[in-house]
Amino acid sequence: MKYYKAALITVLCLIIIPGCASTKKIAFMDIEPGEKIELKYPIVLVHGIARNDNLERYRPWSGIPNVLQGCGVEVYFGNTDAWGTIASNADMLKLSIDNIMEETGCEKVNIIAHSKGGIDSRYCIWKHGYGDKVASLTTISTPHYGSEIADLFYNAKIIHTRIIKRRLHIIGKLYGDENPDIYNVNYELTSENMREFSEFITADSKVFYQSIYTIMDNPRDDPMFAYSYIYVRNQSGENDGIVSEKSAHWGENSVRLPGSISHEQIIGHGRKKIPGMEIPDIYISMVKELGKMGY
Repeated sequence: MKYYKAALITVLCLIIIPGCASTKKIAFMDIEPGEKIELKYPIVLVHGIARNDNLERYRPWSGIPNVLQGCGVEVYFGNTDAWGTIASNADMLKLSIDNIMEETGCEKVNIIAHSKGGIDSRYCIWKHGYGDKVASLTTISTPHYGSEIADLFYNAKIIHTRIIKRRLHIIGKLYGDENPDIYNVNYELTSENMREFSEFITADSKVFYQSIYTIMDNPRDDPMFAYSYIYVRNQSGENDGIVSEKSAHWGENSVRLPGSISHEQIIGHGRKKIPGMEIPDIYISMVKELGKMGY
């Protein structure tokens, strides 16, 4: 019971205060300072919940875009809502992709998406038939099979009251969203709904998909997610403080990153360091590999 309450408190804090097969091992390539990366198509970064590309205080990717741009990579953003539903954000992402292709004259884009952004991106490709416009989708710490935290939140009776629904809508508006819907976003990320989603929303054979994820070794590795880490561990085993390994592990190309890295640390928040490597180096390695594959 104490973990239930602590995890629910953690989720509420994350909403109100932003900052919130066998597994292969990733083979990091040597990275030279200031090197230029050859990439055929631009990168589109798609954030998860509680983030907004248009508000500085909710900056989703820390300094990662600047590092990639310093390597000569064209970087754009999905411009989705922080609390938009999967369908709503998929439509917004489609518009962003269309605008990027018109601006650059490129034939396709590469998407790198964190957390729910990976779900929004999968749905966008499927709904709009964008297999001809998306060369690759790399999901990072995405709850492909649902979130135990979303289950916990949805099963709490208070979340279904009229007053809480109104307050959740107000919170969504504070993020600058066009169509905030925290209540239904939480439902969409429940395990039951996401199992159905993953069965129905199939992968496009023209797109290269890969799922990359991390785990925390213990709750001290990121105190912000200490309680939620313990709760998810008790429910489903290894996790990054929000998403379990069994949920993030999706598709034929699934990679678990080495080290103990939380759900937020993987997008550059906090001071997490991997011995011999900075967090942005992971993204440089991803992009270099996509370039080698012709994307």
